Amino acid sequence: MSDYPEKTCSIDRLLTHEMLIAAAVAGRKTEQRRAGVYAYPGESFDAGGQTFVVKGLHQERYGDMTEADAQAEGYPSLLMYKELIKRVHGGTDMEADQLVWVHQFEKAEA
Repeated sequence: MSDYPEKTCSIDRLLTHEMLIAAAVAGRKTEQRRAGVYAYPGESFDAGGQTFVVKGLHQERYGDMTEADAQAEGYPSLLMYKELIKRVHGGTDMEADQLVWVHQFEKAEA
């Protein structure tokens, strides 16, 4: 995977929260943003009794996130997504210029 940096965490940590796992299993969540690389395209992981395949990986600025991106993250709105991130990070907003890695995935074919 020479086009990408080394992983900063293992793929099994990509999707861990039960609500988000349920959203992925239901097909409402197809992306996960992380500060580092957890998986490369082509790799698979299991969550909620389902196997998922990473289809894409790219880096973007946190401030460039759209409503559609928030919905792909499994949230009904960008505001709700950002409020959750703020709570997770102790009440601190993420900087708009903060770079994040977008892991895009889908359910594996049976």
